[in-house]
Amino acid sequence: MSEDQATGTEPGKTEEKAPSFIQVVLSVLAAALGVQNAENKERDFEHGNPLVFIAAGLVFTVLFIATILGVVYLVL
Repeated sequence: MSEDQATGTEPGKTEEKAPSFIQVVLSVLAAALGVQNAENKERDFEHGNPLVFIAAGLVFTVLFIATILGVVYLVL
């Protein structure tokens, strides 16, 4: 009996799981820069929790604004 038959999955298909923390961070950074590839975008939409991406996007936005403000205050 093959592994596919034992687990009840179709041959050639792997069971996808939710993106890891690193994958979420990289997806948010790629989306912010506008360079997200179709494969990762598809993974995020199919297996990711929208609230995780929203929270990561908000955290990135706050950190980005804080960094810009810090640089401006440092220069002035």
